[in-house]
Amino acid sequence: MRTEDLLPGKDTQSYRLLELTAICGEFPADLLPRLPGSTSYKETVICSLKKEKLLKTYYRDRLRGYRLGRRAKLLLLSGHPERFSFYLTGNTDTNLLKSEYSRRLRLHRMAEVYVFMQNAGISIFRDKKPQIFAPDGSPVSQLSKPAFYSSREIKELGIEMVKIRGSRTMGMLLAPSGPFLVYNSGPDTAKWDYLSEQKAKVLLEILLCRQRLAPQYAQMQIQGILTGHGMEPFYQILASADSHTRCFFLLDGNYEHFYYLTNDHCGEVLLKLLCDPEKTQTLNRILSEGLYPRDCKSLIEQDAVDGDGNPVLFGYFLDIPRINRFLSALRIQERTGTLICFDFQQDMLSRLCGESVLIQTISFCKFERRFFP
Repeated sequence: MRTEDLLPGKDTQSYRLLELTAICGEFPADLLPRLPGSTSYKETVICSLKKEKLLKTYYRDRLRGYRLGRRAKLLLLSGHPERFSFYLTGNTDTNLLKSEYSRRLRLHRMAEVYVFMQNAGISIFRDKKPQIFAPDGSPVSQLSKPAFYSSREIKELGIEMVKIRGSRTMGMLLAPSGPFLVYNSGPDTAKWDYLSEQKAKVLLEILLCRQRLAPQYAQMQIQGILTGHGMEPFYQILASADSHTRCFFLLDGNYEHFYYLTNDHCGEVLLKLLCDPEKTQTLNRILSEGLYPRDCKSLIEQDAVDGDGNPVLFGYFLDIPRINRFLSALRIQERTGTLICFDFQQDMLSRLCGESVLIQTISFCKFERRFFP
């Protein structure tokens, strides 16, 4: 009997859950709502997979997740080795699973990033993207479609990656709009090892922008993406910008752009936009209607100027250092300005900005219908 006959069909929710579990090591139970399908249908899928001994539940330290059964591992490896052997063989965290809370939490955070990327239409499977970080060099000089590479895939480079041990990055997103180091704070405020993260950025910038993907990224710098649960982590980062507890890594010039995206459907749509320079330019052109070109001589971060000469910032990407520069300059110069964001971001930004900043909103529902129907 063929392997395909022993596994669910490849276009089924059952198979998609198995392949995600394979590359995650342990798939968080609370991440199921982010997958397509109704709750009742997904519950049926889980029951069926467990009954067939393809999936099993693991619960410890208040973390509940799903792990592959031995039979599922063997079937996935024999049926699609180019996709799964990297994760299901050898002495790896996704193959030899541990019970320590910190190791499992890392797997859960990585699973959140994989689902986030996949829901945004970004390639996550090894057989669907060029191996940019292969030890013998990249097989291509540029990418036509966005692809995400986990931190473990980056470490295929070998001895060079010892220099960035301690970095909390989940991996890299390579897109037409640029290369992005990706972090996931979950529900918490991210903690950073300043030196490790700085080394990671510099080393990968040399590797990608000056060497392997220079034809595509030579004029670019690595940018950052931080995902988190809801808007509170972003608020905490900006609210502490003037205190001794400020996040130096994000606010002190290491990155010109570091975007905060909520780890939900809204964030996934914004990630699609961030990866698409043409759609981003179209949105900015629409927002510029009725405004004047930005004042290039001004020391205030801005995208346009209103009729009274006040700066206007398009802040819908929640670019942490850029919004911080905008707010800091307004305070220092005792000026007022306008910040344009999506409606789901309004409450948090109003709480953060105070009365000196007028918040104007874009309807997220109308935007999505127009740009991503």
